[in-house]
Amino acid sequence: MQKRILGKSNLEVSAIGLGCMGMSFGYGPAGDKKEMISLIHKAVELGVTFFDTAEVYGPFTNEELVGEALAPFRGQVVIATKFGFNIQDGKQAGMNSHPEHIRQVAEGSLIRLKVDAIDLFYQHRVDPEVAIEDVAGAVKDLISEGKVKHFGLSEAGANTIRKAHAVQPVTAVQNEYSLWWRQPESQLFPTLEELGIGLVPFSPLGRGFLTGKIDQNTKFDSTDFRNNLPRFTPEALKSNQALIELINNIALKKNTTPARIALAWLLAKRPWIVPIPGTTKLNRLEENIGAVTIEFTPGELDEIENASLEIKLQGERYPEHLEKLTGL
Repeated sequence: MQKRILGKSNLEVSAIGLGCMGMSFGYGPAGDKKEMISLIHKAVELGVTFFDTAEVYGPFTNEELVGEALAPFRGQVVIATKFGFNIQDGKQAGMNSHPEHIRQVAEGSLIRLKVDAIDLFYQHRVDPEVAIEDVAGAVKDLISEGKVKHFGLSEAGANTIRKAHAVQPVTAVQNEYSLWWRQPESQLFPTLEELGIGLVPFSPLGRGFLTGKIDQNTKFDSTDFRNNLPRFTPEALKSNQALIELINNIALKKNTTPARIALAWLLAKRPWIVPIPGTTKLNRLEENIGAVTIEFTPGELDEIENASLEIKLQGERYPEHLEKLTGL
């Protein structure tokens, strides 16, 4: 497995990580615990060293799963987790990035992850009620105490990143980024490049859409949050098949799969990008990791770039009321 460094921090991770959320939360019923632990072990065996979780995934159950699964590999892998929400009665209940709450979350995550220090601690979403300088200061204190190693932000804008970075250097920013959500290119890339911050794209396969296995006839489990997303209405899925046709054509030319094309495109964009596709299936894990072997010529990259920008995608990624509160 190839390795990459996130930002100027010298935090080295596998070029493709593993998003663990879907093993416990968000995409229908939780996976069988033994099977998910086996999958995480297989990921380590295949060279994955970067694993992503959060306290709100479950809540708590995903951190517990990841902590148990990776306990035998302590010191060999990097685990990222997140703070920033209240949890009441087993559910996410609004934002909370007050410094005292950040400390409470860190203490709980350390226990659930079975580690002495959190490798990468993200603010899950920017909290408008708490100055980002106070958030960065709280994490800086945790770093000085040896309880956290690196600071990250998720879905943060350029100005917020700059303010946080001035207090405590930001190692990585986690944002949605893929061939069907390219907004970070104009808004974030220049800032990340300038400050030396890595980008960790979540949903790099468009929540499964870019695999080419989802169309307007696809039915999701009643507990699958994609049922609530504008881009997953039958009308939007039908309209957006144009992007799948483009990726399929490239995949056929290179004798590979659409998922690998979508992930390899991300890897080709910048050397400091590390996508974290999630899966609960071994064959998908192997398929995703195989993206590191795909290389594009400049002409192929230009073809993808130009053709994809001509496609007008339908549907927002979140309903308006969830854009700030989803935690996903």
